[in-house]
Amino acid sequence: MTSSTTSDRFARQTDLVPRDAIQRHRVSVIGVGAVGRQVALQLAAMGVNRLQIFDFDIVEPTNITSQGYTQNDFGQLKVEATKEAIQLLDPDIEVLTVPHRFRPQDPVAEVVFCCVDSITARTAIWRMLKSRCQFWCDGRMLAETVRVLAAADHSERTYYSSTLFSARQANIGRCTARSTIYTANICAGLMLQQYTRFLRGQTIDRDLSFNLAASELVSL
Repeated sequence: MTSSTTSDRFARQTDLVPRDAIQRHRVSVIGVGAVGRQVALQLAAMGVNRLQIFDFDIVEPTNITSQGYTQNDFGQLKVEATKEAIQLLDPDIEVLTVPHRFRPQDPVAEVVFCCVDSITARTAIWRMLKSRCQFWCDGRMLAETVRVLAAADHSERTYYSSTLFSARQANIGRCTARSTIYTANICAGLMLQQYTRFLRGQTIDRDLSFNLAASELVSL
């Protein structure tokens, strides 16, 4: 890709996505299911050039409708199928695939998007990473309800910790049960919007909830 082509590609987002700032960051996406795959693809489109993706799962038939995978991806590891899609957007992006669950010894980037589907996993990952990342964003989704939590400073991290309730208090079923691709895309978009605010040095929203069925957006 030539420099002029690269420059043209990002011309319309420069005021919203500072090019120098986003290129300085390495980014980790933990979980590339419904929300995480959309996050990874949007990051690639925005201009992240070093991306690490974690997931142990393979692409199943239901992932084609709800997670944006293709028929050709069936049976592949999700991280490998997502890497292929990212490199179709930009072959110059450095993509590190990690085909297992996140482990304490795994190196991680300074920007982390947590896209796992259980409160237990989310809590364990946060405890391991809360002092290792500069920006953290967690996307939660159930049917047509989305919740996005972001943390960068001390007060936001303290608040985020308070949102990690026990598994018994969580909604019955996995967060991606009854998921749809449009809800996943909205969730990913809200997560990336918080990241761009962070890149611009603006205040982020620590807790956003969006009920699509009720057309209701709430910020806490």
